[in-house]
Amino acid sequence: MNQSNELDVDIGHQHIVIQRRYEALGALNDLLIALWFLVGSFFFLNESLIDSGTWLFIVGSGQLIIKPVIKLTGLVHVGRVFKKQSSKSDGCNTY
Repeated sequence: MNQSNELDVDIGHQHIVIQRRYEALGALNDLLIALWFLVGSFFFLNESLIDSGTWLFIVGSGQLIIKPVIKLTGLVHVGRVFKKQSSKSDGCNTY
């Protein structure tokens, strides 16, 4: 009896390239978030820089929203590539 596991889908090299690009973008986003919050924290130690520190916290918080957007975009992109590969190999369109 041959059962397919939907979680173990191999779409080859293209999947790996796409996934690595989105992971790199996510890592860059995480690095920038950490930077904004770290610098913003130091700014709070100086009375004259508190406003700038607040803005860095706002920017960092906004980038926290970007993190799941990057993840979801990557998943959609890989899904579209998989559908395209499936339709080519099956000879029919699968939606």
